[in-house]
Amino acid sequence: MVRITSTGLCGSDLHLYEVLAPYMTPGDILGHEPMGIVQDVGTEITNLPPGDRVVVPFQISCGTCYMCREGLPPQCETTQVTEFGSGAALFGYTKLYGQVPGAQAEYLRVPQAQFGPIKVPEGPPDDRFVYLSDVLPTAWQYAAVPAGGTVAVLGLGPIGAMSCRVARHLGAGRVIGIDHVPERLTRARRDGAEAYDLDEFDSSQALVDAVRDATGGRGPDAVIDAVGTEAHGSVLGLAAQQAAGVLPRQWAAKLMPSRPGRRTAAPVGPPGPPVAPPPARYAPTARPGRRPSAWRRRTAGSRGIRPPPAAVPSGRSCRECRDRRRIRP
Repeated sequence: MVRITSTGLCGSDLHLYEVLAPYMTPGDILGHEPMGIVQDVGTEITNLPPGDRVVVPFQISCGTCYMCREGLPPQCETTQVTEFGSGAALFGYTKLYGQVPGAQAEYLRVPQAQFGPIKVPEGPPDDRFVYLSDVLPTAWQYAAVPAGGTVAVLGLGPIGAMSCRVARHLGAGRVIGIDHVPERLTRARRDGAEAYDLDEFDSSQALVDAVRDATGGRGPDAVIDAVGTEAHGSVLGLAAQQAAGVLPRQWAAKLMPSRPGRRTAAPVGPPGPPVAPPPARYAPTARPGRRPSAWRRRTAGSRGIRPPPAAVPSGRSCRECRDRRRIRP
């Protein structure tokens, strides 16, 4: 049992007020980005005495099943919600993810506490640690960019802004941030990114051309889609949300998507077996104008990357040939 001292309001929580509202039931408690003080523990918990200061990751994982040992705790086989195919249970995310009461409360009951909570030192304020619950590990996972390469970040909200910072920290040569909110663009520039304002372009193709021109005609080495699953501008999505609001709950649940996209390998929880990223020169690339799907982006490292060509084509010395990349048509 953890006494909450700080908890975040995640963008994913907003899905529950519109897109996934049909899956909510009276009494649901939201929130999955908490930290606090251990108040009491069960008899089998020996690693966290009362009084410890901890950050609690968003997912609930056992740490011992196959998926956890492989470094994929959000797909924990012990807590996964098989009814909806939603992966490991999450705090405060309705019956889609186990209907576990969340952290926007005074106290939080933490199942599988032998693995999840991360102990942090006393002294520094909560805002130095609370991002370990979700924002920082999510951004760290996405920001796997070849050293010295270029990454474009679509959307500069919390995840996008953190992805820009992490990418630079991990050695990206250039970071291009794209948004249309002035405050977000200012923050990105302050963090060292090249910020592009969507509102300054007449069309999406004009933006794509600008990014391509800024990268020698090749486009970025990687693209991070940090807009989320509820971006503005989708007429069909808005119509479905409005229809779901007037339908009976059981019918609305069938109309709306059952999950907002899953994190597959967010590196949270105590250190476990490392998962080596694919070699940077063989990492999948994304061309401007073609955003990688969430499934492709999040699972590329685990699906295996196509092998390099047998030899560098003779008589050529461009960067693609030096890196022995195979260009997809």
